Amino acid sequence: MAQTGTVADAQNNNWLDRYAPDQVKPYGRLARWDRPIGFWLLFWPCAWGIGLAAIAQPEFGFGWWAAVLMFFGAVLMRGAGCTFNDIVDRDIDMKVARTRSRPIPSGQVTAKEALYFLIAQTLLASVILFQFNRFTVWACVASLVLVAIYPFMKRITWWPQFFLGLAFSWGALVGWTSQTGGLGWAPVLLYAGTILWVIGYDTIYALQDVEDDALVGVKSTARLFGANVRIAVSALYAGAFVLWNIASLAAGGGWLFATLSLVPAGL
Repeated sequence: MAQTGTVADAQNNNWLDRYAPDQVKPYGRLARWDRPIGFWLLFWPCAWGIGLAAIAQPEFGFGWWAAVLMFFGAVLMRGAGCTFNDIVDRDIDMKVARTRSRPIPSGQVTAKEALYFLIAQTLLASVILFQFNRFTVWACVASLVLVAIYPFMKRITWWPQFFLGLAFSWGALVGWTSQTGGLGWAPVLLYAGTILWVIGYDTIYALQDVEDDALVGVKSTARLFGANVRIAVSALYAGAFVLWNIASLAAGGGWLFATLSLVPAGL
């Protein structure tokens, strides 16, 4: 089994390539440690949920410790999700130029080794999870259903980005419940807006694969929207901003929460 080898869709000479031991590199690539944007995209909805709860319950303030725990949880679960996705998609990845150099299709890691790595990441994440209240624990467990079905959606629907949105936006609900112990309209509206945001940015990301996706039969909103993709993405982002504003109002806040949310959303 090869232990080295760069990945086509990662930046060359990144920190993982420079500093990680050769035995660790393939697993770091599986978990996308060389591309930290992914765990930020998973973490920000958690932070927004915590922030929205602070608006609704100003006497408790922002849950900084919960945010720290969720950041590390996002790193682990993003890695676990990417590992699971690569296991499921290994046959498709071999046919797509951007992904055929990933650890499993390139032979750096076997599917069985990737499965063991997936289990290890999930177990570590569970240690963090059990620091929260029971409602939040069960909310996170429920999200695993979405994580499990997402990799298969590109085979059966033109809207796999919607299912990614359902999974990646779940942190908006979890952040809220970690502070309140329950749900309400405000976090549901925040969740809905974040789903639109995820569909928007992942549609942009999917544009680089439209030709290969068409050849192998993979569906995406990038292919679905076609020449209207700019209009569609703009509408999705506008809808997200509107829903974030309504969520803030429902929690007793104003437009400032939604406006501040645009800063990390636009990075």
